[in-house]
Amino acid sequence: MRDLMGLMGKAKEMQAKFQAMQEEMAEMEIEGQAGGGTVKVTLSGKSEMKALKIDPSLFKEDDVEILEDLILAAHNDAKSKLEVAIQEKTQEMTAGLPIPPGMKLPF
Repeated sequence: MRDLMGLMGKAKEMQAKFQAMQEEMAEMEIEGQAGGGTVKVTLSGKSEMKALKIDPSLFKEDDVEILEDLILAAHNDAKSKLEVAIQEKTQEMTAGLPIPPGMKLPF
């Protein structure tokens, strides 16, 4: 019975840690770049676009498609960096826990 109580205590502790980690991740901001830094996108930890910066040299009427591609590339760069950061935080948090392969946290 003591093992069960200990397990319940650990589960509550883990739940509190996950809550804190989720709050910390929500406050993160990750910047992605494209075109050698001429286009920059900043995403929050919830994948919301917080900022978009475009070098004025890119504002040419005949280069609209290039600019659109650079914005998409910068967004995708930021999103992949955010996913890596979240994965690293999750691994730190769950180090030593017997979690089945392929299970993604936080849920």
